[in-house]
Amino acid sequence: MSKIHYFLALICFSFFFGTVKAQDKSIQKQQAVLIQPPYLKAGDTVAIVATSGILKNRDEEVERAVKLLDSFGLHAVIGKHVFKQANHFAGTDDERCEDFQNALDDPTISAIWCARGGYGAVRILDKLDYTKFRKHPKWLIGYSDITALHSQLHNEGFQSIHALMGVSLTEDLEDIKATVETFRSTIFGMPVNYTLKGSSYNRIGEASGPLVGGNLTMLHTMLGSKTSINTSGKILFIEEIGEYKYHIDRMLQSMKRAGYFDNCAGVLVGDMSKLRKNTTLWGTSVEQLILDALSDYDFPIAFNMPAGHEKDNRAMVLGKTVTLTVKKENTTLVFEH
Repeated sequence: MSKIHYFLALICFSFFFGTVKAQDKSIQKQQAVLIQPPYLKAGDTVAIVATSGILKNRDEEVERAVKLLDSFGLHAVIGKHVFKQANHFAGTDDERCEDFQNALDDPTISAIWCARGGYGAVRILDKLDYTKFRKHPKWLIGYSDITALHSQLHNEGFQSIHALMGVSLTEDLEDIKATVETFRSTIFGMPVNYTLKGSSYNRIGEASGPLVGGNLTMLHTMLGSKTSINTSGKILFIEEIGEYKYHIDRMLQSMKRAGYFDNCAGVLVGDMSKLRKNTTLWGTSVEQLILDALSDYDFPIAFNMPAGHEKDNRAMVLGKTVTLTVKKENTTLVFEH
């Protein structure tokens, strides 16, 4: 090959692969922009379904959920299998799947509100069909075990809402006034931003990107599957309940080894509730545990997001672009409008 031909080939090679890389970046950018279902308006219908744990003797709590929606000017329909009992679950896998699938498919339903979490959503993921949902997208609302469904919806290309569930409602809603208000504001599309109390554990910095995540155990459960979330360029929210500290560390280490955090833009930590004490104490706070597990990365890390398994469970739109500004004295979480 002559020198002229060599240089021409080199130029073509560079141009081709440069174009491919630019296209890849463009595709990644497009994929990061998730579809936002229509926000609710008075007169819309919300389906209440049970995708996970059993709802034994919880009729009154579901009725409170119906009354709350009614006070918002919304109509509620309850899935026909919600109060079914199949061992640990609210009905068999097929029954729970049927209720959720019917809500996905029904164009008159504007949102799907999960009655409770627990465990079981992962068992129906591969049974679901989003063909009709794509034509008439709607909001999925829930937290905890519902993280499995949030993850699937995120990978289908749609935003969803991390918020309280039907059985989260107390008899006196004044006890959870801020939680209910952010729930109402979020489903109706009103701006909701947060200023969080500071923490000496906060890792200072600023980052922007789509907010993703949910319950840590469920995110870990999704690892390696087609419903695992790609955190590249995104702000990852995590919360947990009822785990030993060493279990939390083990999950983080496993995710780290799988490259889960390699291109993450930031981490937002919610409630770490009812942590169990092992006979051999861990030796540090859970905040320090998280910082140590993520010490190889330089992205900002914020603590004290009031979201998770506590009464104060503020609503957030998953898949929506946010700006996370982390300081020792406070953190701001601002959603793009």
